[in-house]
Amino acid sequence: MTIGSIPLRFRVDIDHERCMLCGRCMENCSYGVFRKDDDKIKVNSRNCVACHRCLAFCPRDAIDITEKPTDYRSHPLWTREVREAIFNQARTGKIILAGMGNALPYPVIFDRLVLDACQVTNPSIDPLREPMELRTYLGKKPSQLALRESASGDIELLTKLTPNLQIETPIMVGHMSYGAISLNAQLALAKAVSRVGTFMGTGEGGLHESLYPYQKHMIVQVASGRFGVDINYLERGTAIEIKIGQGAKPGIGGHLPGEKVCADVSCTRMIPEGSDAISPAPHHDIYSIEDLKQLVRSLKEATEWKKPVFVKIAAVHNSAAIAAGIARSSADAVVVDGFRGGTGAAPRVFRDHVGIPIEAAIASVDAKLRQQGIRNEVSLIASGGIRESADIAKVIALGADAVYIGTSALVAMGCRVCGTCYRGQCAWGIATQKPELVARLNPDEASVQVENLIHGWTLELAELMGAAGINSIESLRGNRDRLRSYMLDEALMNVLDVKSVGA
Repeated sequence: MTIGSIPLRFRVDIDHERCMLCGRCMENCSYGVFRKDDDKIKVNSRNCVACHRCLAFCPRDAIDITEKPTDYRSHPLWTREVREAIFNQARTGKIILAGMGNALPYPVIFDRLVLDACQVTNPSIDPLREPMELRTYLGKKPSQLALRESASGDIELLTKLTPNLQIETPIMVGHMSYGAISLNAQLALAKAVSRVGTFMGTGEGGLHESLYPYQKHMIVQVASGRFGVDINYLERGTAIEIKIGQGAKPGIGGHLPGEKVCADVSCTRMIPEGSDAISPAPHHDIYSIEDLKQLVRSLKEATEWKKPVFVKIAAVHNSAAIAAGIARSSADAVVVDGFRGGTGAAPRVFRDHVGIPIEAAIASVDAKLRQQGIRNEVSLIASGGIRESADIAKVIALGADAVYIGTSALVAMGCRVCGTCYRGQCAWGIATQKPELVARLNPDEASVQVENLIHGWTLELAELMGAAGINSIESLRGNRDRLRSYMLDEALMNVLDVKSVGA
């Protein structure tokens, strides 16, 4: 072979003195790393993706996984990743797929922003002793209210209010479709959001009947493939989201491999079993803001104007102009998905090289809508790389009303971010449709973990607000005075509209 073998990504070692030959590593590894031979557990390290399932279930801690045990000659330009991508494409002539978010070492803007705190003149607030208002309403807000006092002294509201989503915390779970993740994973998310008082997205895979009991906490998605979309689907969601773009792959459509389209997924998506579910790059009825407006109004008319309609776009250089057009299209919220957004499968070249960070996109969208006097026309939802409560506080201070979380919710259920979701072999039962693997995820237990994550982040968000002397999430939104930049260049500081530390 011309290219030959390439160095291992991971090396799996077993301490045979500690190993008790229980076979749990073989039972739990879905990638075929382990086998028993001559009264010893043998390994094939080339199959390892570092999902850590074997580590989690080894009762004697006898397994060790080392990343990149052998490397190439170092070179600043021709890195290991670049060379291996060339090797793979030289062998196959195909597009390289990848999972999860952007994997290149771009600086994380969130980590270059710090939150300010109050002390004396404007004292901090103690969330344990004083009320903190984290309830958020997503949808159009009137610029002013018209009131009328009746002869009896009662006040009557004359302004007609449009439907809004009420969430008890500004944290929602983003769209991950049935097919991309398992039904047990979706059930876990649905149970969690229903108890917390927030919402989750269905993704573009339709709504399985098992999720009907949680439909009051569902945002149904209409993507370019229109998988699973009919009037029953639209009426079951509390809100509807039109997916135009996705942060992990701006400018292209989606792809669910046929291997993950089992009978249940086939029925829910309304496509043949085993067929690739390929979403086209554009919606074939949307080629302008006017076309988008027509679809927004059509969806509202189909559901009797009772549900807010969101529009999701990928974070790109002209997101602000696009969002301004969406705000005038009758849509109720704009979802902006940054380039660190997760995905089950995307071309690696798109995941790592297309799109912009959510921090810059949200700041520019918020600024544009304010400049044009239409900020109240839509809510802003930020997604793509939200890792902790501090990220939530910072992106709300940059202008978002609420956030979607995705990968972090999966990590709460056990995901190890191995990035091979598209293979359908997920050892944790999350990104797979194989019954024996799906059964590994207990939706009741996993839902408690997701609920705990959202609850913990909500408590931390209240603490951060209290330290900033703020007792309402509305007072944090767009409040850039509560942010300071550290080691950011002046051009980016101008985009974010944030002062430097010490200023």
